[in-house]
Amino acid sequence: MRILHTMLRVGDLQRSIDFYTGVLGMRLLRKADFPEGKFTLAFVGYEDESKAAAIELTYNHGVERYDIGSAYGHIALEVDDAYAACDAARERGGRVVREAGPMKHGSTVIAFVEDPDGYKIEFIQK
Repeated sequence: MRILHTMLRVGDLQRSIDFYTGVLGMRLLRKADFPEGKFTLAFVGYEDESKAAAIELTYNHGVERYDIGSAYGHIALEVDDAYAACDAARERGGRVVREAGPMKHGSTVIAFVEDPDGYKIEFIQK
């Protein structure tokens, strides 16, 4: 077994694709529209889905906003330099919600950015 993808419901599919590809540097791997089901899926990631897990962005037609709730945590991305990753994300229009620095009660350097729908993405420095 292996993890295939994580699904996030988004309010504006193109805005989310732009964030994950333009701000975080992922690629749009595939996109499929299901008009009868009134939803569209877009898969983004760093590698082909046969090699690595992806993020499935699900747009339900006519739904512009979701309540994330208190159960969702974050998606974590390994980066060479969390400080530089924050700078790069900010330069590309990303919103840094926790600047890079050592984690509380530890020494691992982390940071958080937020996608357009409010989902948190953690940068963890190698």
